[in-house]
Amino acid sequence: IERIPKEYIRPEEERPSIGDIFAEEKMDGGPQVPTVDLKGINSEDLEVREKCREELRKAAVDWGVMHLVNHGIPEELTGRVKAAGEGFFGQPIEEKEKYANDQAAGNVQGYGSKLANNASGQLEWEDYFFHCVFPEDKADLSIWPKTPSDYIAATREYAKQLRALTTTVLAVLSLGLGLEEGRLEKEVGGMEELLLQMKINYYPKCPQPELALGVEAHTDVSALTFILHNMVPGLQLFYEGKWVTAKCVPNSIIMHVGDTVEILSNGKYKSILHRGVVNREKVRVSWAVFCEPPKEKIILQPLPETVSEADPPRFPPRTFAQHIKHKLFRQTDQEGADTPKPDE
Repeated sequence: IERIPKEYIRPEEERPSIGDIFAEEKMDGGPQVPTVDLKGINSEDLEVREKCREELRKAAVDWGVMHLVNHGIPEELTGRVKAAGEGFFGQPIEEKEKYANDQAAGNVQGYGSKLANNASGQLEWEDYFFHCVFPEDKADLSIWPKTPSDYIAATREYAKQLRALTTTVLAVLSLGLGLEEGRLEKEVGGMEELLLQMKINYYPKCPQPELALGVEAHTDVSALTFILHNMVPGLQLFYEGKWVTAKCVPNSIIMHVGDTVEILSNGKYKSILHRGVVNREKVRVSWAVFCEPPKEKIILQPLPETVSEADPPRFPPRTFAQHIKHKLFRQTDQEGADTPKPDE
């Protein structure tokens, strides 16, 4: 096709900010998403360890997003995960449709091309595959792709290693708030309850990329999000009033601080607004893993240690389910569309 259907065309006021992603990735001026080298994160050398942890903490405070390098997950494994995901999307549509989700029946896991309730009601230029990957007893392997044959083995092993990385990162962020190192992990559900949900985003080439978005501007509701991608640029962050394009850093995993950690830290760590931009030359694929607390069991609110007279709670108490609902439906909220909310 030469023109995109009207359902994908972004509102006029949004379009001037959508540029050529390849040109923008090459630009060296202006702010850049920080790269944090995790090599020394558990070093026995106190100075090395503290320096590494401080860099991670600072990136979480200033940006809420970073490229993690030397993260400990072997390149061979991330390569297998990517090959398996690309193999699935490379199949004929009839094969992919066998895994189609059923939004109407409340079944969001599986293959689809529109996420439920996107805030604007417009379509995003992407297909996706969404499923729970950890804990293993909560992952429904019957809906995981059988082809390519390595999909299940590679994805399960990656999820397990990512879960260990999650513990490491949450420990550093806890210490950065003056808490004991296991505290944030406990507050988001611990090993039993913290869910890792994977969403593989497949962004086809777009004939009019200046009119569309792969994913519209949003913050992640998760505690943390980890993203692999196929080295095609597309991620943009809204930083100091401008859209900043993330560069492609080899062998890195992008990590976002999500709303859950922002709320628990009373805004000390940032959940940054971001979006996905598409292009006409290359297919972009990304593997996002969202680390989510249980929907009803935990009340999300600023931890008492992060609140003071000078810094009162910035977020009202809500369950994770209520937080998601609030974000999706705040335009029609009882509180009135004109009332600014603490997490806007």
